[in-house]
Amino acid sequence: MSALSELYEEIALCRQCEIAKYRTKVVPGEGAEDADILFIGEAPGWHEDQQGRPFVGPAGLYLDELLASINLKREQVYIANVIKCRPTGNRDPLPSEIHNCRKWLERQIELIHPRIIVTLGRYSMAMFFPGKKSISKIHGTAQKRDNVIYYAMYHPAAALHQQSLHQAIETDMLKIPSLLAQTESVAEAKQQPQQLNMFGD
Repeated sequence: MSALSELYEEIALCRQCEIAKYRTKVVPGEGAEDADILFIGEAPGWHEDQQGRPFVGPAGLYLDELLASINLKREQVYIANVIKCRPTGNRDPLPSEIHNCRKWLERQIELIHPRIIVTLGRYSMAMFFPGKKSISKIHGTAQKRDNVIYYAMYHPAAALHQQSLHQAIETDMLKIPSLLAQTESVAEAKQQPQQLNMFGD
């Protein structure tokens, strides 16, 4: 059994929050275990709670379309949420729930070791982009820390509610391949000197 599968079993046993009592299924996340790109949404909705899978409702279908626009399928990336259980009545996640679930997300990041973390929506953005700026200011911008690029986007659901955001989210998605290319060139640059050293001594 893979380390991620073991982690899913641990997450399924978690009862730290009140909402664990009301969930149908826990929604740990899914995708390639060695994915270069990790997308982090906010919380499972009704469809996700029923199936135990992230982004399977209308916002998930839109995310699939966005991935297709950069020639990716969801099996090639990893998709998770800030919290792993559906908040009752589809309300926003509480700070205590985000805090309790943070360790699971951190373990996922550690195991997957992505080169780019894409935050979808303000809750995952707040976790990785410290400060008080709003998503309308930060979306489409990237920060690099510890060889990982953090990239902020609107949540796909936001574009379903506000047609005006469609253009922004689609444009932001199209920047991801060039961000990924930057991480590849850095990895190559690191390997180059080592290869040269073989001939230098």
